[in-house]
Amino acid sequence: MHGLDRVLVVTAVEAERAAVLRGLGLDDGVESGAGRAAAGPLPVTVVAGGVGPAGAAAATARALTRAECAGRPFGAVLSAGIGGGFDGRAGVADLVLGDLSVAADLGAQDGDDFIDLDRLGFGPARHPADPLLLDRLRAALPAAVVGPVVTVSTATGSAARTGELRRRVPDAAAEGMEGFGVAAAARAAGMPFAELRAISNPVGPRDRAAWRIPQALDTLRAAFAALARPAGQPAGRAPVTRSWPASSR
Repeated sequence: MHGLDRVLVVTAVEAERAAVLRGLGLDDGVESGAGRAAAGPLPVTVVAGGVGPAGAAAATARALTRAECAGRPFGAVLSAGIGGGFDGRAGVADLVLGDLSVAADLGAQDGDDFIDLDRLGFGPARHPADPLLLDRLRAALPAAVVGPVVTVSTATGSAARTGELRRRVPDAAAEGMEGFGVAAAARAAGMPFAELRAISNPVGPRDRAAWRIPQALDTLRAAFAALARPAGQPAGRAPVTRSWPASSR
């Protein structure tokens, strides 16, 4: 993808996976043990691995292991999907590139104090995106907001919880539920990792009337269409799949 070798893209649910496939111009795939997977002439495999960091980590590890055993290892891993945006950092339908994936609610509570994995001595609680991979994504997606993405097991639904997350990660741009899990599996396998989140709603009190899931999915689709487009090709033209680099392994 823009000079990368084979790429594994991990989403949570089918709607996200379908948006990525539409952007890449790939057909639907087949059932796999790690969720539904798709692969085509581009060096990309897209897996819907399930909701939450545990399922995402398991699906990622399985896909990476299967590829390694088949003699066709991946060269990079992307966690991709929709999520919430923090006010003042990312608005609805914006795209966020995560330069850091943070386990924002994994740790221990001590009265009013939250103790993350690093402070407990069980870290890391933060996985940075691979710098080279992030640079390539930024070059292809110049309008994207760049900042930390917090991973939570329970989606935020109150002002109090929003404030707590802001205190834990003051510059957070987005909230998701899978990034840290995907990052942990990628790191364990020695794979470059980055996270993309298309914003469907503000992080804060739960207000389904304010959700814009179709718009966020279209942002996700457009992002992967941009990543599939050869450097220098203007938007609006179909991706030229033969210009993508073939896997060398």
